[in-house]
Amino acid sequence: MPPAGATTGEAVAPGVPAIAQGVAPARAWYMVWLCMVAYVFSHLDRQIISMLIGPIRSDLQISDTQFSLIHGLAFAIFYGLMGVPIARLADSHSRPLIIACGIGLWSVATAACGLARNFWQLFAARMAVGFGEAALSPAAYSMIADSFPRQKLGLALGVYSAGAFLGSGLAFLIGGTVIEAATRIGPRELPLLGVVKPWQMTLFIVGLPGVLLAALFWLTIRDPERTGAGSGGPASYPISAVAAYVWTHRRSFLAHYTGYSCLALSLFALLFWAPAWLFRSYGLSPRDAGMYLGMFVLVGNSAGVISSGLLIDFFTRRGRIEAPLLSAMTGGLGVVLPAALFPWIGDLWLALAVLALAMYFGSFPLATSAAALQMMSPNRMRAQCTSLFFLALNIIGITGGATLVALCTDFLFRDEQMVGYSMALVSSAAALTGFLLLFLGLGNYRATAGALAEASRNSDHD
Repeated sequence: MPPAGATTGEAVAPGVPAIAQGVAPARAWYMVWLCMVAYVFSHLDRQIISMLIGPIRSDLQISDTQFSLIHGLAFAIFYGLMGVPIARLADSHSRPLIIACGIGLWSVATAACGLARNFWQLFAARMAVGFGEAALSPAAYSMIADSFPRQKLGLALGVYSAGAFLGSGLAFLIGGTVIEAATRIGPRELPLLGVVKPWQMTLFIVGLPGVLLAALFWLTIRDPERTGAGSGGPASYPISAVAAYVWTHRRSFLAHYTGYSCLALSLFALLFWAPAWLFRSYGLSPRDAGMYLGMFVLVGNSAGVISSGLLIDFFTRRGRIEAPLLSAMTGGLGVVLPAALFPWIGDLWLALAVLALAMYFGSFPLATSAAALQMMSPNRMRAQCTSLFFLALNIIGITGGATLVALCTDFLFRDEQMVGYSMALVSSAAALTGFLLLFLGLGNYRATAGALAEASRNSDHD
């Protein structure tokens, strides 16, 4: 077990030029792009259900709050809890194999959501989706950090993180089109499955192609060498050692975990409920709502996450070790005003433009949270530190973003037509809270990341 500070020479990779140590740039970027494609599929599979809120609520006879539990809590339970043991495997075993298995599981589970006949069956299938998706990001972040030098890590993580919004955008675009086509066809009786309704068929169509991606990932991605790990260190640390390291630097990790989770809550409150807002406030069809939201998310959110990665690199080149937090704080402040204003605007296109601006800034923390963790986590702890972050992210961000909006709509405003105002209240308050938490943690983050970077430089000289 390492000392409490974990500042031994084997610990770090932040300052190690990984590409120069043997990962060819072309292979490193191919890995990033395929990880991004997997991230696209994961967000497509998790987000598609938001386009199906109308038929699911009607068929299963559930409220907004119950739907939010399917959308948020059911997914978040296993996505958060299973991330910890899966990340432990990722710190010592084949990361491509772990990711490939996760892709296969969440793809089959998404299709299985289409077999649900009641609330609890759909809840269980969404838990399985979360279980599979827990395998992706901790292992992907770890591989990317082992393949790029620190001064290029922000862009690489930004490209990977853009997959979240490409996937969400495609969920809106593809989901709206597929739902409309499936609705025209109507219910169909399939062998062994019985009568399948349009929303269930949509989940089959969206989920099953991911099995092919799982095979491609396993066959074409090689696990990069783990940089910064000394020959005398253990293959990986037990969760007790990781917990001890996090506790030693608890002020840094607490600010990171809670601050970024609040910023994520702000974004998820908008993403999860934007389709319902358009359905209820403007009477749009799934196809039209999907087209509008898809275009805004594909362009605006993807641009936001790339912008945040470039902003990290900008601050890093100027010697700011807290660059990821500065970039995230910029995004957090940028969300507050447009998130608070969009539901008050009567014109559809202007309201969408203001919402798109909020989502643009709301996407900044996605890449920056990953970069910050890689810079303050020892190499063989990276995936586990990331999984602990995802546990907080799921409890606060995903579950909160889905459920707090529903609770405000059901119990504060008591009118489903007021969902836009619920989104505005939750999103703007969470963004401001996240900004303040990260601001308070700047000094502690500088100390933790600086000590780890110094240990890395010392190990290079040994």
